[in-house]
Amino acid sequence: MDVKFKIGQRIKELRETANMSQKDLSYAADLDRSYIASVENGQRNVSIVNIEKIANALGVTLKQFFNDAEFSK
Repeated sequence: MDVKFKIGQRIKELRETANMSQKDLSYAADLDRSYIASVENGQRNVSIVNIEKIANALGVTLKQFFNDAEFSK
């Protein structure tokens, strides 16, 4: 599985667990909503800086973000 898709799916999973919309997440992370959508769909190569912004907005650390079965393969 493509790493961009894995990261996007992880963001979507955490966002839905936090009961946030893409708009809510984009506001909290100070990123554009269309950017969040394209990252979740695996269409963007997201930087580690933006992954950190997204993780912070979701209330998780980078360790927690990457602590997922998909990333341990």
